[in-house]
Amino acid sequence: MSRKNIVLAASGAVVALGVAAAVAVPAVSDWVANRHQETSSYATGAEAKAGRTSVPRWLPDEAKSVRYAMKTTGGERLLKAVLPAGELPAQCKAEPAANAKDVQMRADWFPGDARGKATLRCGTYYGYKEGDTLYAWQHGDDLAEGERVNAAG
Repeated sequence: MSRKNIVLAASGAVVALGVAAAVAVPAVSDWVANRHQETSSYATGAEAKAGRTSVPRWLPDEAKSVRYAMKTTGGERLLKAVLPAGELPAQCKAEPAANAKDVQMRADWFPGDARGKATLRCGTYYGYKEGDTLYAWQHGDDLAEGERVNAAG
């Protein structure tokens, strides 16, 4: 084999590996980021709380169209629910967006700009209401506090 053929073959292999890496690296990165994430849907708040003990106890049983996501390796949580009559749970208090911690998870049903819209603190969750829909999230640092609050009911 001539030197020119060896150089061409080596160059082709490098290009092929580069293309494969460009495709594989984002896919692997996405898999690693989401492999410990579980997402569930429930018709009501009561079903959500019965289905997962980590769903906050302050969620009204009558809430509808509940979406819930959690990291199995930490305290990160996402919650979306339609509130009965649009009324916030008693545990939700006004709190400025400046106090809200980052949203550490992603889900196609959860707004990417939620932190900037935060107006509430519901137990250990930050959140806001849009129409009758509550969007709320728990930061991973709040796991221990969240477990204490949820256990108390």
